[in-house]
Amino acid sequence: MGVKLGVNIDHVATVREARKAQEPDPVAAAVLAELGGADGITVHLRADRRHIKDRDLRLLRQVVKTKLNLEMAATEGMIKIALEVKPDQVTLVPEKPNEITTEGGLDVENNQETVVQAVGRLKGGGITVSIFVDPDPVQVKAAKESGADAIEIHTGLYAEAQGGEREKEYRKIVEAAQLAQNLGLVVHAGHGLDYRNVGPIASIPGVKELNIGHSIVARSVLVGMERAVREMKRLLG
Repeated sequence: MGVKLGVNIDHVATVREARKAQEPDPVAAAVLAELGGADGITVHLRADRRHIKDRDLRLLRQVVKTKLNLEMAATEGMIKIALEVKPDQVTLVPEKPNEITTEGGLDVENNQETVVQAVGRLKGGGITVSIFVDPDPVQVKAAKESGADAIEIHTGLYAEAQGGEREKEYRKIVEAAQLAQNLGLVVHAGHGLDYRNVGPIASIPGVKELNIGHSIVARSVLVGMERAVREMKRLLG
């Protein structure tokens, strides 16, 4: 059994929103991703609704047969939506208004009160909670103290690094994954992963799931969603 693959379909909606059109439909993309072997579907409902809309999320809840993972900020409005829609999992992420993509992990250590409250309310609603964190022992421990079930280790710096720097970033991820497991957290990872750099991350002992979006959506434009997902699944196997 290989590492599980969560496919983030945000950028299918990004293409749709480029023309404020009806297509491509992220819900249809989710169905095709599951047919291609995806173990889950991930979407980030942002405060500015720049890609995924509330309607997409509600339709996905009805359609997704694997696992629906909602990435969101730990705000009152988002917590209410999550408790109403009931995704299988919420991943708490930081969010800045003008960022192109999420720039780093959530600073759980310095926002402990907010995070603890959000985690408690979501888990009280029967939702599994993961927190997107940098591969930093302080943040991993803070995530555990917040009551989260899992962490998703931010792999962005690894993905961007070259040569010796990449090896250094990789070691940080390996150590964070080991610490998280020792603390009893389930370990996921993601951000910036593609068909060329995913292998070493998929081979880290104890990493259960990778969330990958942009590279799969980009490949799906050329070869179709099912094939793009199947090819990534093979690399994780």
